[in-house]
Amino acid sequence: MKYMHIPYKPYLKELARQLCNNSTLGEVLLWRELKGGALLGLDFHRQKPLDSFIVDFYCPQLMLAVEIDGDSHDYKFEEDMLRQRRLEQLGVRFLRFTDRQVKQEMANVLREIGQWVSERQGTHP
Repeated sequence: MKYMHIPYKPYLKELARQLCNNSTLGEVLLWRELKGGALLGLDFHRQKPLDSFIVDFYCPQLMLAVEIDGDSHDYKFEEDMLRQRRLEQLGVRFLRFTDRQVKQEMANVLREIGQWVSERQGTHP
């Protein structure tokens, strides 16, 4: 299956690698649930460069970015929203969760992602 490729700035590749190597606990926990097609057989990438930005998790089949908003986002709300709007103009859709939700309510986070996917694929979880 062919997916729409969103080009990105080459320098982001190394930054994405550094972010992967310094993941937050929330990112590590969610990655365990998403990697290798564990969620509905979907292919997720972590710390994925898109355009001029890097998203926490990205599913190219659905053009879906999943973001975990932790402490690093506390003072960057406006910046995050500008970044999200830019990527939405390129067709990327977003689901956002707090770091606390991922750490304490993983079943609900996975259920919400699954529901979002099934609504767009016309299936039911």
